[in-house]
Amino acid sequence: MEPLPAVGLDEVRAAAELIRGQAIRAPLLRLGVDPAPDVHVKLENLQPIGSFKLRGAINSVAALAPGLIADGLSTASAGNMARAVASLARRLGVPAAMIVPDSAPAAKLEPVRALGARVIPVPFADWWQAMEEGGHPDLPGAFLHPCASRSMIAGDGTIGLELVEDLPGLAAVVVPFGGGGLASGIACAVKALRPEIRVYAAEVEGAAPLAAALAAGRPVEIERRPSFVDGIGSGTVLPAMWPLVSSVLDGSIVVSLEQVESALRLLATRMRVVAEGAGAAALAAALTGQAGEGPVVAVISGGNIDVAAFADIVAGGRA
Repeated sequence: MEPLPAVGLDEVRAAAELIRGQAIRAPLLRLGVDPAPDVHVKLENLQPIGSFKLRGAINSVAALAPGLIADGLSTASAGNMARAVASLARRLGVPAAMIVPDSAPAAKLEPVRALGARVIPVPFADWWQAMEEGGHPDLPGAFLHPCASRSMIAGDGTIGLELVEDLPGLAAVVVPFGGGGLASGIACAVKALRPEIRVYAAEVEGAAPLAAALAAGRPVEIERRPSFVDGIGSGTVLPAMWPLVSSVLDGSIVVSLEQVESALRLLATRMRVVAEGAGAAALAAALTGQAGEGPVVAVISGGNIDVAAFADIVAGGRA
């Protein structure tokens, strides 16, 4: 795949008009806890499919030629993009197929199958190859890349527009880093409006390819350790995304699994919010203080977490 340039503010604004009424304007709430009283949370876990992916998926489908839609929709996804694409395919009355890593949690895949989509589990390396190549031979219909497409990034960037409008004093945003579409989309939007706003990626120890790439000045392979934080973390940064993410993000904040668990418990007990590991990672990173002073927003990207794992963490156990 060719490297992706930054999306323009006009593209993000057009996406915002397109998704209006189909995706919700997720609430932005002040957390207000010591030692970070000026941290806010953007609750994308409240989207109809439980994650932000609906925004970019709607915009991506709209960008397709009608003839391509007739043959169905497909994607490569650990769960949330698969659910977004399956939901849209069902709405359009066309088939859907998803290639997923065989480690993907049942909590994310069961709703995808319930929507009538075909789920194809493959080893993580094969799934990642489909991400790098932008498709897979076993996937029919139009392939919607979960991050490396202009329409996806522009759709994700609509969150950035809302943040600037809803929090005039916004100083920094912390975003979970998976493929990089969400983080780069938000960064493109907020920096086009207010260049001084800082945008940081949130990653977890043992699965922080962006931090390693930023340190090396290029994408490098890391030894990835799977965990309950399944929505982010891979073995490397997608080559097609590297030029963009390295130019628009202000850095990566890496947190431990213990910090993610603590953030998840905080969201559950203080705000009655169910967050998956990736979303809680953004809050954990914001709570470190590394995003700097001023109002900081943590994007809670999704809430599709295994119920047993969630209950164990909230009760003080380990996932």
